[in-house]
Amino acid sequence: MEKHLQGGKAFGYLKSQQEEKLNSINEIFLSDPKYADEEDFSSKLEKFKNKYMEFDHNDQGDIDIMGLKRMLEKLGVAKTHLELKKMISEVVGNTTQETFCYTDFLNMMLGKRNAILRLILMFEEKGKDQEPKETGPPRRKTFSDLP
Repeated sequence: MEKHLQGGKAFGYLKSQQEEKLNSINEIFLSDPKYADEEDFSSKLEKFKNKYMEFDHNDQGDIDIMGLKRMLEKLGVAKTHLELKKMISEVVGNTTQETFCYTDFLNMMLGKRNAILRLILMFEEKGKDQEPKETGPPRRKTFSDLP
C-alpha cells in the first residue's frame, strides 16, 4: 500500500526512512572488528549520523557540492567551488565523483587521514563543547559597555 503524505508528514516519513538506512550502515560499522577497540563507538556513529542527516536534505543518500557548500557556510567556513570539489575528492578517494555517501563520510571521519572536511567538522564539534550557553534574556547594557 502506497502512502500519500503531504508537507511535514511527507518530510517526517522521508527522514525516518533515511534514519533507518543510516542506522543499518551504522550496524555494519559496529560489527566490524576493525573498530572493536574504538572508545564510545556507538555514540560517535550516532553523532555522525545526525550530522550527515542535517545536510542530506532530499534523502538521495549522497551529499553533493551544494549540500557541502551549505554545510560549510552554516559552520562559518565558506569555500570556493574548486575547494569544495577538492574536499569531496579527498572524501571519496580522488575520483571525479561529485557526491559522497554516508559510508564515505564514515570512512573519512573514522579514518587516519586528516581530510579537510573532517578537520572542520571536528573543530566545530570542539567549539560547541566550549561555548557556554547563556540562558534567559540578554544582560542589560550600561554606558561603560559602549566603545
